[in-house]
Amino acid sequence: MTVKMDFDESAQMLKALAHPTRLHLLNLIREKHPCVRFMEESLGLAQPNISQHLSIMRQAGIVQAERDGNQVCYRIKNPRISRLLDILLD
Repeated sequence: MTVKMDFDESAQMLKALAHPTRLHLLNLIREKHPCVRFMEESLGLAQPNISQHLSIMRQAGIVQAERDGNQVCYRIKNPRISRLLDILLD
C-alpha cells in the first residue's frame, strides 16, 4: 500500500508540472524565491493567473508560500522537484 501512495503522489506532482507556465514559474522560484509581483513582471501575466498556477502547485506539495510583510513569496518545498528541475531545465 505504501508503494501505491508514493506513485499516486508522484503522479500528482507530474500532473501539476505539466504546464509551460508552471515550469517557467518554478524556474523563477528555484533561482530567486520571488514574490508574486516579481513573477507578474517577469512573465507578463496577471496576478490571478499566476495565483491559480501557484495554487495547483501548492496543492501538489511542490511549492510553499512564505509571507514577507504584505507580499507572498515562494520556494520549492519538495527536494525531489528541485532535482527534477535540474534535469529538465538545465
